[in-house]
Amino acid sequence: MERRVVVSERSYPNLAVVTQVLNDDQGDFTVRREVKSSGCMSFQEHDDRTAPQFRNRKGRGSHKGRSYDRSRRDRQRGGHTAGFGGPGPRSRLDDIDADVTMSDSSQDNSSQHRFNPYGRPFRKGGEGRFDRDRRQGKGGGGGRGGGFRGGDRGGAGNGGGGRSRSGWFKVTIPHGRKYDKKWLLPALQNICTVPYTPVQYHVEHNRVHFYVDDSSAATALHKCSHKITDTDGYKVEVHVNPSAPPSFLITELKPEHLEHLRQCMAKRFDGSQQALDLNNIRTDPDLVSQNIEVILNRKTNMEAVIKIIEENIPELTGLNLSNNRIHKLDELTDLVSKAPNLKTLNLSHNELKSDRELDKIKGLKLVELWLNRNPLCDFFKDQASYISAVRQRFPRLLKLDGHDLPPPIGFDVETPTVIPPCKGSCFGSDEIKVLILRFLAQYYSIYDSGNRQPLLDAYHDGASLSLTTPYSTQNPSRSSLGEYHKDTRNLKRIKDTTVRFRLLKHTRLNVVAFINELPKTQHDIASFNVDVNTFTNTLLSFTVSGVFKEVAVDGKSRESTMAFSRVFVTVPAGNSGLCIVNDQLFIRMATTEEIRRAFVAPAPTPSSSPVPTLTAPQQEMLTAFSQKSGMNLEWSQKCLQDNEWDFNRAAQVFTQLKADGKIPDVAFIK
Repeated sequence: MERRVVVSERSYPNLAVVTQVLNDDQGDFTVRREVKSSGCMSFQEHDDRTAPQFRNRKGRGSHKGRSYDRSRRDRQRGGHTAGFGGPGPRSRLDDIDADVTMSDSSQDNSSQHRFNPYGRPFRKGGEGRFDRDRRQGKGGGGGRGGGFRGGDRGGAGNGGGGRSRSGWFKVTIPHGRKYDKKWLLPALQNICTVPYTPVQYHVEHNRVHFYVDDSSAATALHKCSHKITDTDGYKVEVHVNPSAPPSFLITELKPEHLEHLRQCMAKRFDGSQQALDLNNIRTDPDLVSQNIEVILNRKTNMEAVIKIIEENIPELTGLNLSNNRIHKLDELTDLVSKAPNLKTLNLSHNELKSDRELDKIKGLKLVELWLNRNPLCDFFKDQASYISAVRQRFPRLLKLDGHDLPPPIGFDVETPTVIPPCKGSCFGSDEIKVLILRFLAQYYSIYDSGNRQPLLDAYHDGASLSLTTPYSTQNPSRSSLGEYHKDTRNLKRIKDTTVRFRLLKHTRLNVVAFINELPKTQHDIASFNVDVNTFTNTLLSFTVSGVFKEVAVDGKSRESTMAFSRVFVTVPAGNSGLCIVNDQLFIRMATTEEIRRAFVAPAPTPSSSPVPTLTAPQQEMLTAFSQKSGMNLEWSQKCLQDNEWDFNRAAQVFTQLKADGKIPDVAFIK
């Protein structure tokens, strides 16, 4: 066999690259590249029968782009440790100095290499970082629990089928920050089929998290997803994943450690100033000498500190927590009640990333606050917006990061104010009340019937109507509002003026034709709340809100309960009637509380003869009951019939229901 050797050499400042091309009589050739530096030499060979290798693929040289589809496919699949155009994903984790096979006979097993007796280590001191990481399970999924899956993801990498080897599960509520804890937890408890105890409830970014240690409770909570509707009409999502135990179970301070911590805090307390300096407490010599690790970004460690403050120095006025790597302020919420005299707080040189963390301690009556050297300070466009955001939480603040602030402007109200309960309907006068209630009773008796065509008489010739549903990024077809979503004129979603005009229904014929196309409904008259907005001799505008259900063709109502708010702008019609000139209808999903109260009192069934034939004593009792109660004959008869025509018992039930506000206004329209 004849072999020819061609040697070429290129000079570089610190090394020389020598390329030898070995050719045999069969047409195959091998390129051997030798790198010489500081007296050492490394040989690397590869078989170039597959394709020529261009080292600089991204625009350096005359060859750009990709060719040889087979090599590209193999590289994406990770089948070859190197290929045309550079190393594949797995080759980055392999020994850099190993030989690379490029022939068609190479196998998918990238761990097969030729022995290279002349290779030298990539770094001094033995193996490279990637090799070390791969062996320890840190590289691309090669080790147990390493990479992007498994490991610390709730134990799911080791346990199968959603099981948790630790027995703990982490429950996450996306966008849970906007919910009050006192509303969210009871709402979940009410619909969860398995009782449970939430552990370590906390808010992180926009999410709410807590833990449960029961697999059956975790399964039941998972089924609660999209079963609760919030006040904005959105479904509450519930995500459940296997998890490691909560951190406080692992990092609990021992009793003897607590005593050392108490002594350390006593040493750092300045009684003359009533100030406690916990700056960089994790490096305190007294604690370090006892091998006690106090890290205040751990829940249990911070809670231990606050408990010591509560038991020993509740009169504390100044607290320095700087240089403690604190990234959340959940545990500091207790300072509001356990250190009510706290006026000065130093949180500088920590890791607070959002000014929303300050909401957790805004109950403190601070006059001095340090936040400098926290990431949150970098998110404000200027100093004024920074000061404004902080002062929204602490209106009495006089110093921020050591700088004096202008004196605050506000009302010195010490007594906490309570928002009064929501009142019922507001009509303005009894005359308007009778007029509106009669109109609504007639309008919705037709609207909920099988034929809405008679509503033509309720609208003006030039009337207009618009329908709106809440703005949502989710797929409308999956929502119960899907039937209404296609016609919504929500100006936040609809930007095109032509589409806006098309969705506005003009003239009474178009209005009623559109209403006829909407799903059949059953409204809960008892849920109606009416507010008069404007009243003149020629115009009456009022808003009516309540709940309703959709009724299927067979007469059965759907599971979902919806809420509505409707603004009627009317003008006088006839002697005592109203004619609609503008109708704005807003429909959303009902909240959990609205669903609970809906359809409690069954509405009377409309009939052509409101007072059927009764015996003489019953007719006399009905008249007397109507006069004493003030209700019309239809509702008076219903009350007597429900109580088996026992006048006294019916009177007691009526008195109780009226006191509870459970009798709708339409019952008193005669």
